[in-house]
Amino acid sequence: MIIVRNRFLPVPGFAAINLFGVLFCRRDVHITPRLVNHERIHTAQMLEMGILPFYLWYAVEWLIRRAHRKGAYFRISFEREAYRNEHNPNYLKKRHHYAWWKCM
Repeated sequence: MIIVRNRFLPVPGFAAINLFGVLFCRRDVHITPRLVNHERIHTAQMLEMGILPFYLWYAVEWLIRRAHRKGAYFRISFEREAYRNEHNPNYLKKRHHYAWWKCM
């Protein structure tokens, strides 16, 4: 995974953002294996869905969940899968395609 440290991405309050399989981190963020694994899970999600459909689904799901209550980011199915499995370095080896669907 390519990691780019910068001052602009992600927006304040977030440690990292995965854009098209490239991990953007603020300069002061400590990059842990857990963080990298979380973002690699997102890359797997992107590759199985296609880049554009992934980002469209992500945005629509965030908007729907935001309309209902707070904490929309943590209830997005892609994020739920990634957070549930970020601690497991072998997760991507055994992960089933569209595993995020179970987190809906």
